[in-house]
Parts: sequence; C-alpha cells; structure tokens
Amino acid sequence: MPTTTSDPLSPEALRPALKTLLFKAKAFGAEQADALATHGRSLHVTVRGGEMEEVDNSEGRDIGLRVLIGKRQACVSSSDLSALSLEKLAERAVAMAKLAPEDPYCGLADPDQLAQGDHKLELFDDAALSPQALLERALRIEAAALGVKGVSQAEGMTADVSSSAVQFMATNGFDGGWRSSHHGLSGMAMAVHDQDMERDYDYHGTRWLNDLKTPEAVGQKAGERAIARLGARQINSGNMPVIFDRRVAASLLSALIGAISGTSIARGTSFLKEKMGEQIFADHINIIDDPLIVRGHGSRPWDGEGVAVEKRLLIENGELKTWLLNTSAARQLGLSSTGHGARGISSPPGIAASNTYIEAGHKSPEDLMRDIGSGLLVAEMFGPSLNPNTGDYSVGVAGFAIENGEKTHPVSEITIAGNILNMYKTLVPANDLVFEGATISPSLLIESMTIAGQ
Repeated sequence: MPTTTSDPLSPEALRPALKTLLFKAKAFGAEQADALATHGRSLHVTVRGGEMEEVDNSEGRDIGLRVLIGKRQACVSSSDLSALSLEKLAERAVAMAKLAPEDPYCGLADPDQLAQGDHKLELFDDAALSPQALLERALRIEAAALGVKGVSQAEGMTADVSSSAVQFMATNGFDGGWRSSHHGLSGMAMAVHDQDMERDYDYHGTRWLNDLKTPEAVGQKAGERAIARLGARQINSGNMPVIFDRRVAASLLSALIGAISGTSIARGTSFLKEKMGEQIFADHINIIDDPLIVRGHGSRPWDGEGVAVEKRLLIENGELKTWLLNTSAARQLGLSSTGHGARGISSPPGIAASNTYIEAGHKSPEDLMRDIGSGLLVAEMFGPSLNPNTGDYSVGVAGFAIENGEKTHPVSEITIAGNILNMYKTLVPANDLVFEGATISPSLLIESMTIAGQ
C-alpha cells in the first residue's frame, strides 16, 4: 500500500517533524545529529469463560534525537511532536551533549556505508481487523482448547493486530523509513487429572494475516500440550543425550548471538572473544543471519544507523566467521559495521541480529530419538543461567523421557547443565526448522549433558 502524507500512519508523515528536529539541533550547536520517529497502533482482545475479558486499543507517536558535539553525545525523546516541543527537545539535547563524557567511538555511520535503494520485503499488510473480529478469533481459540479431552480451563486466549511506521533521518544524508504489521494468536490451556495439574500454551504470529494459523490450530495445540504433561515426574541424575525441542532450541542460538555481539567482544566479556576463525561447531553446521527474508519477523531494509544490510554466514561449516557490529563497536575493534546497529528512541545505537537461524539437518526429531535410544527431550525451560565469560550453562527444564528410541512419560523438576562450547561441538540439528520468529532453530541434539534429577 503506498504511503502518502494523507495517511497519518506512514513514514512519510513523520518526515516533517524529523527535518525540523535536525534543523533545530544544528541551530543550537550540534555538529552532527540523527533522529528517529515512530507511529504505532495495536489492538488486543482477550477472552475467558466465553466472554471478553480485556480489550486494549492503543496508538502513539514517539520521536528521539541524538546530537553529537565532537566526541560527546546525548539522546533525548518525546511523544509530543509539536513545533514548540521539538525546539525544546533540540535545545535540551545540545545542552546535555556539551556536558556528556567523551566517547572516542561515537558518531554517525560513514556515508559510503549507508543503504541505497529499497528491498521488497513485504513487511506491511494493510488487513484491518475490528475488535469484534478479534473477539471471534479469541473465542475460537478458547473453544478449540476446551474441546481437547481433559482440558478443564483456558486462559489468556488472545487475538491481536498491530502496525507501525518508522522514519530515520541523519545529517550524514540518510533519510528512510518503512511500515510493518503483526497478526497474532495465543492461549494457555490447563489440564487436571486427580491431584495433578499442568498447563501449556501455543502462540503464532505473522506479518501477514493470510500466513496466520487458524485459531482452532492454536487452541488445540495448547490443549494437547497441557494434556501431554500430566503425570510428570523426575528422572534419575546422570549424564545423557538431550534433545531440545525447536520451541526452546533457539535459546542456544541466542547465547551465540550475545557472545558474538561487538559490545561483548570489545569489553572482553564473551566466551568466544578469542575464537574468531576457529571451529566452534561440527563442520556440518551453518548459522545464518538474513535481514532480507520476505515477510521475516526480523527483516529490515537497513539497520538502526541507516547502514546497508545483507545476508551473512555467522558460522560456516562450523567456523566462526564474523562479529555482529554497529558503527561504534566496529570503530572500537578496528573493523567495519556489519549492519547490525539497533536504534532506540531514547538511546544510542545498540546491536541486534535480524532473522537468525541454524540450518536444518537431515533427520527428523523422531530419527534422532531412535539414534540415541535413551535420553531427555526438553520442551520447556525455566531461568537459564549462562556465564558469559566461561560458557558454563544450566537451566531448569520440563519435557519427556526418551526410552528405547521413543518419547515416553513427561518429566519435570530437573536441571540440566554443561559448557555451551562443548554443547556446540556435538550439536546435531533436526530437519524441523520453521520460520516462526526472528531467532529460530530446528530441534537440536546435544550428545551429553549433566542431569540433576532424583
């Protein structure tokens, strides 16, 4: 859908405020500046007991300014885009920057790194849903969950829709924006048998409405998961193979993303700080960060500093190939930005991955279970702990025992532990990768972990 100034929820509609803010900042003494404006709408409907429990309809605009004077910088933000507010915002930002401590690595991106042109990423779907339509969807989730035999209660059954516009402008010449949308369904089911009570959930979200699962599929999955967890018990302590279900396996990938963040590397607080170019995984493992996936959850046409983005291999045939860098971290490390800057309204650019995933393997999760014979399938995690310097890892989990190559009785109240570098070396991905988030993974087999049970 084309964006025009007549559409209040468009990037173009935010440009006048940004131009005014940058002009005022320069007038008050800023040497360089950048500014970000957003306009978002969201509608959430939640049901309980066949009736609407909550409806949340919100809309708002925000604008943020960063000014630089020499090697000093300051950030300010506001939700008031009036001319008087923008002038005061610019004046305050410049005054703050003059008093800020020096940061030798701060600054705008070099002009030759800025994104040129556009990518057809299909991030915005203009399908509009009324509160009544969302209510009907939420009720269908609830009905499907309660239709699963053994489910006694459904709660938090929610249907939502949101959309946003973002525009970024800087004195280095960058001026760009985009629109995005989100459609979601979620719910939790509770199952009771004798004195045993368990709960579980399902969730699905997409950029486009026509990619979304049906409410019945979400409700039924939540109910089936809750039923499957009834009768959970501990298993014996020891060392055994562990399979992380794809719903939780991405947490191991998140640990990698944090460890290769340029900020962590520059501070020396990463278990991978000396591992560039080394074999971290087995040689069949590839891990990819791709900001240009059409309708991707983490897709973006450029990063938070206006820097061009591209598909990158983070791990190629098991080898660590790159850090994730914004402009500041790149300068500190003597490198170039990798297009992973992430700009917030009220803070300097940070670092964030885009669509990051472990390439799928060749065997199904069931094949991996048959291969190991006995072990543990992790379906839920509680309070993971990772030492960022050593990679020592532990987490409370629930899931299922694997016996004679098959998933058997549910398991709870146990802890698994290991060193994440050792875990990476024996990691085997299944073939069940599904692009349902920004950081995703297929199910993952780890050769051996320490189990603390009974």
